[in-house]
Amino acid sequence: MRKPSAILILVFSVLSISQGARHAGAAPAPAPGARHARFFALLRKRVRYVFVLYQENRSFDSYFGTFPHADGLFSQPADQTPGFEQKLMDARGRMIIIRPFRIGAPQGAADTDDVDHSHSLTVAKMDVRAGRARMDRFALSEERKYSPTGTPSLKAEQFGELTMAYEDCDTIPLLWSYAHKFVLFDHIFEDMAGPSTPGNLSIIAAQTGQTQWARHPSEAWKGDGDSSPGEPVLNDFDPLFGSPKDHGAEKLPVNPADFEGAHRYKTQINQTYASLPLTMAGGSIAQTVKKDADPHDDLADVSRDISAIAARAQKPFDWRWYQEGFDREPTDAPAHNDGPRDAEGRHASYITHHNGPQYFGYVANNPLMRAHLRGLNDFFEDLQHARLPSRGGLFYVKGGYRNIMGMKPTNPDPAVQKKFRGDDDHPGYSDAQISEAMVASAVNAIAASPYWTQSAIIITWDDSEGDYDHVPPPIGLRGPDGVIASEGPRVPLILISPYARTGAVVHSPGSQASVVKFADRLFDLPPLATLPDEIEGRKEGWLRLHQKGLGPEDATGNGIGDLSGAFDPDRLSGQTRPLSRVYAAVPQRLIDALPARTGYGCKAIGIIPVDKQNGIRTAAPADFNARPKTDPSAPARKD
Repeated sequence: MRKPSAILILVFSVLSISQGARHAGAAPAPAPGARHARFFALLRKRVRYVFVLYQENRSFDSYFGTFPHADGLFSQPADQTPGFEQKLMDARGRMIIIRPFRIGAPQGAADTDDVDHSHSLTVAKMDVRAGRARMDRFALSEERKYSPTGTPSLKAEQFGELTMAYEDCDTIPLLWSYAHKFVLFDHIFEDMAGPSTPGNLSIIAAQTGQTQWARHPSEAWKGDGDSSPGEPVLNDFDPLFGSPKDHGAEKLPVNPADFEGAHRYKTQINQTYASLPLTMAGGSIAQTVKKDADPHDDLADVSRDISAIAARAQKPFDWRWYQEGFDREPTDAPAHNDGPRDAEGRHASYITHHNGPQYFGYVANNPLMRAHLRGLNDFFEDLQHARLPSRGGLFYVKGGYRNIMGMKPTNPDPAVQKKFRGDDDHPGYSDAQISEAMVASAVNAIAASPYWTQSAIIITWDDSEGDYDHVPPPIGLRGPDGVIASEGPRVPLILISPYARTGAVVHSPGSQASVVKFADRLFDLPPLATLPDEIEGRKEGWLRLHQKGLGPEDATGNGIGDLSGAFDPDRLSGQTRPLSRVYAAVPQRLIDALPARTGYGCKAIGIIPVDKQNGIRTAAPADFNARPKTDPSAPARKD
């Protein structure tokens, strides 16, 4: 047997390994400084292409709460699990106790209505007292939204129940299979407690406008983070760019329904802090920003950042944000005349407030930057025709209101067939199994491409949906109203790579900012938190707002992980062969036909969820309804 090389010993020492990972012992602390830098220098030789398959709205416990070795629903006794027992008032006016319960096909688990995940309701559900989240008001806070006083309606009770439901590998077997074969992170929190847009900003900027707020207090939102534009962003208002308030010559697209009818979207203000689109421009940034049509508004808060990035004279890295409906998709009208569309039949599936880069004027008002924004089908075509740059880069992938695969839910309910056609996993319009099929299609396309051998694939979610999760997040930032703004409940994160560990659960803490931190280190970019304008914003945050560490969360030593614990030191050092593309690929038949038809589930994967391992039966309440709004008269169904 070959002895471990010095570099192998070095790499092993810097990784944070899960003590719950199969065949792993207690986790050593990651080593900082020079050793960690050398680890990433080695990783840089192996990985050039990072793909972020960015899904929507699932808490960790709702999807992986019974995954073996994870910090899950049954990892501790019930009386030691925050929020395991929660109060709920039934439709007769009796206060009852509700506990987490499993749902599957008989309960309609693949197609659930959307529970409230606004900033204010997320914070209420977390129930923060004396600086610690008790995680015990998910059910009651959701119920009280629909029946604020008195005896709740049945609909209100069912929405409260829905927050405590969880799925497993019989509902989402492809996602569980990836977690089983590769690496699952179980302590990744929402960067901000709230809905989708903050997560879609954090994953490219490691903040949602904290430094902008600090430098421009007049741009803070007024009232609360749900109801008005301003910094830091905590709501789902549409980006300014593309909206009717955008008076630029070249507008970015919006879904045509956003500004029609009674329920029109409000718009957010221009986001002017630094993000990865700037740092990845490298030494070409000075020439790039010259194309900005409104430099006075777009670049004032990053002028020194731009100079610092340019001074490094680093070659640029490509980045792309592929999002369904951004441009013409195969399923657009007139071929499929079944949804809202503009005069050209486009953008029917586009969810405008999910496109993080569109909020930044220095992207929206610059043709060189806008060129990085593309539709979902462009992603598959770019892989098929090997159109990604040889130098590598960072590539985000998001679904939308429809799915370009033309798939339909297996539930024959007409309401489900009409409404749940999306593929970004967002309850209320996406089918969970269609959504994981989209993810699997993307993974298969990467595995079949020339980029597999130099790739890292991150599958994660932008917020926790307002569903129960038992792990209290660390409490950091407070918003302009003094109420907790960060962090929010956990979301899942899976990492797939030829150089990944296998069968590992990593407990390292992190958030959406961990993706930024990983990109910083992999591509040797200056961390956003170290740029001069952001440093100034952080100082202003302390002086004006009396909040430390405010701003980009990709700083060193702030407790936010960089995902390095996902990688196998033996594979990185060449002691063990990289994982093959065959190991990553899902058989096409399991993508083309959803689990209800294939029967693919826990048994086929070879996983026994923790509740079943321990003989724990968690039956759904007798009056449970997965779709209290979509199907208010639907009868409860049991296993």
